[in-house]
This record gives sequence, C-alpha cells and structure tokens, in this order.
Amino acid sequence: MAEARAEKKRANGKQQAGAHEGATASGRLGTKEYEKELRALHIELVKLQEWVVQTGAKVCVLFEGRDTAGKGGTIKAITERVSPRVFRVIALPAPTDREKTQMYIQRYLPHLPAAGEIVLFDRSWYNRAGVERVMGFCTDDQVENFFKAVPLIEHAIIQSGIILLKYWLEVSEDEQTRRLEARITDERKIWKLTPMDLRSYSRWYDYSRARDDMFAATDTDKAPWFVVRSDDKKRARLNLITHLLDSIPYKTMPRPKIKLPKRQKAEGYRQPDRPARYVPEKF
Repeated sequence: MAEARAEKKRANGKQQAGAHEGATASGRLGTKEYEKELRALHIELVKLQEWVVQTGAKVCVLFEGRDTAGKGGTIKAITERVSPRVFRVIALPAPTDREKTQMYIQRYLPHLPAAGEIVLFDRSWYNRAGVERVMGFCTDDQVENFFKAVPLIEHAIIQSGIILLKYWLEVSEDEQTRRLEARITDERKIWKLTPMDLRSYSRWYDYSRARDDMFAATDTDKAPWFVVRSDDKKRARLNLITHLLDSIPYKTMPRPKIKLPKRQKAEGYRQPDRPARYVPEKF
C-alpha cells in the first residue's frame, strides 16, 4: 500500500520538490493544497480502519512533544473521518491518589488496544520522562527506574502483537512563544493555557535535556522514536499521517457493493398536528 501511494505521487508529479507550489509566501503550506492532500490521506485512514477491523490488528500510537507542539491538532486531523469506536483517543488526567501508589505504567495498560482497535495516546507513560521529571513530580531514582523498565515493557507490548509507533513533535522556541501568545489573545484558545504551561515555558533547556535523555534510553530498534518538525502544523500533520500509514502493512479490504433499499410506503402516516420546537434560524 505504501509503494502504491508513492508511485501515485510520482506519477502525478507530487514529489516533495514540487510541494512548495502550494505554499504561501511565508513558505507554509497553503490551505487549499493542505486540504487536498489531507483528503487523500483520510481515504487511506479509512482503508486502514477497515483492515484493522477485519484482520483484528492492534495499533498503538504515542504523541509526545512540548506544549503547543501540535499533538492535539494532529490527532484531530487523523480522527476527523474515521470511527471513534476504532480510533480511540486517550488523554489521561493527573493520576488519582490510588494510581500514585501503583506501578507507574499500570494506569496506561488498560487503554492499550484490543483486536480491531487503534489507540492514540495524547501524551503517554512518557510523562515521567518529561513533565514529571522537569517539574519535580518524581525523583531521579524513579526516572532511572522508568528508563530501565520502559524498553522491556514496550518489547512485551510489541510481542503481544501490538504495532507500536512513537512520535515526538518538535517545535522551535520562537514558534512555541508565538503559539502561547496566541492562546492569551484568542478567546477560543485561552482554555489551553494552563498554569503548568506557563511554568514549563520558562524551562526550555530543562525540557531539552529531558528529551535527550529520553531518546537515549528509549529509542530502541524495536520501538524507535520518530521526530516530526512541527513549526508548520499543516506540513507536520501530513508528514506524520503519511509516515504512520507507511509504517503499517495494511491492505485495501474487499467491500460489498452498496445500494440503498427502497423506502417503505407511507401507509396512511400523517405528520402530527402538535407543533415542533424548532431552533431559531439565525443563519
């Protein structure tokens, strides 16, 4: 399937060298070109969904990165045209008092995919290597134990038949500043700006060191990290979705021919006299 898409792009002259034709003057991908490419990827995601359901495959995708890196927007782009019963998004809140006493990764395990499911983690067990470490929510010993345990746990996850993909969305200092400032002034985004975001913003290099240590300890041959440049959100989404599709050996599954059945006859049915409470049509 990956080869077929690549060949189609070559045939249509859509190689990356020509992708800038759809870009704006600033070099960012234009909306029209983005929507065209995203539509084609949505079709492939539906094919992936059908393959997962019919074969009983299990897929788990982790999305990590600094605040404003674009994790949520990328997940929305992936799930826009597929079934939430197959593509499940997991974004866990802070651990409860009970969960704090459990083995660290324990609260994530129940959310791993069963047959016929694709699970997308909007942040994952790697919170321990990032925000928890940088903001002092865990000890150095706990981080070291995490680094030792995670490759073994992820190996066990893969051995159970789960396809595991790990993405780090990389945003630059300047772009992060721009996006956080936009949250301050945009009433639609103000809810995204938390006290934790503000505290984290001032600790850029602490997060850089934490990221580097995380990669060194957990970027393994069996469960590698894939880094996505995300200063241009549109390009980042297209590149990540393309890579995700290319990383899974899905096939186009046979579909039965669909034909709408005839509607039943009214057989005396009449609309009731009781007036309906319609929503005011202001638009």
